[in-house]
Amino acid sequence: MKLRTIQRTEDKSLPIFASEACQDVLSSYTGFYEQVGFQPPWVAYFVEGAGQIVGTCAFVGAPVNGEVEIAYFTFPDFEGRGIASFACKALVELARQELDSVVVLAKTAPEHNASTRILEKNGFVFQGVVQDHEIGDAWLWKHSGSASPTP
Repeated sequence: MKLRTIQRTEDKSLPIFASEACQDVLSSYTGFYEQVGFQPPWVAYFVEGAGQIVGTCAFVGAPVNGEVEIAYFTFPDFEGRGIASFACKALVELARQELDSVVVLAKTAPEHNASTRILEKNGFVFQGVVQDHEIGDAWLWKHSGSASPTP
């Protein structure tokens, strides 16, 4: 698998983007980039595997006060294959390559689920409940090498 940058002006007619899921993602990032800017590597990516797009992941913007938030999503037809785990790990590595001291954060729904397991496997530690503009109450996770109890 590999990450493929979602460009500001991506050619939506390319065969690799034919799926409805890809078209939905491409449409959403037009507005996203207008809102947060296009500052590689702090952008969105498709996850490509075996010549097809299997998911997406992104930095929720450029780092602010030394922190950057990540998000990831596996397209439903490809769930359970380690794609989100790959995306999470790849974003952390990319962030650290660009800015070694950056603190990588993620938010999840306030419940134990696949996303929380992925974060825990990738070295994230639960920090507490915060407010998120999309989901309301959310669990905040911070990438760290130390262990801490989870909710």
